[in-house]
Amino acid sequence: MARNGSRESGFPVDDTSKAIIEQLQADGRRAYATIGKAVGLSEAAVRQRVQKLIDHGVVQIVAVTDPMQIGFARQAMVCISAVGDIEAVAEQLAKIDEVDYLVITAGSFDLMAEVVVENDEHLLQLVNQRIRTIPGVTRTESFLYLRLAKQTYNWGAR
Repeated sequence: MARNGSRESGFPVDDTSKAIIEQLQADGRRAYATIGKAVGLSEAAVRQRVQKLIDHGVVQIVAVTDPMQIGFARQAMVCISAVGDIEAVAEQLAKIDEVDYLVITAGSFDLMAEVVVENDEHLLQLVNQRIRTIPGVTRTESFLYLRLAKQTYNWGAR
């Protein structure tokens, strides 16, 4: 699955598109004309390529916030064990607004969901009343974030 939850599209990402992605990872607000100069394309060509990358789910251009500064005092990773169709459980979890990152895993847990909530009471309500009640969920274990030590999105487009 692609990072945005869609299936891999098989959309070709050539070296020029990878160079554009690297430019956007350095600064998501970088002007298309500036990117064009760096990768050897016109502003219009960069605009078209970026739009195709977005349309095919290869990239998303978003503002990443610090949840603490906008009223969300608690972040946690909720690890989930389930039985039956794991993808069906993932589909239900993906519908929950507080879930901002969700992966199907191999290992001790079947799924891992990062959640952002207002406080501990909100986390309790989310886990107890909304996640644990999803059909197939058998167990959860929550890991509370105490401090964000590192978060980057600049791994490039190797």
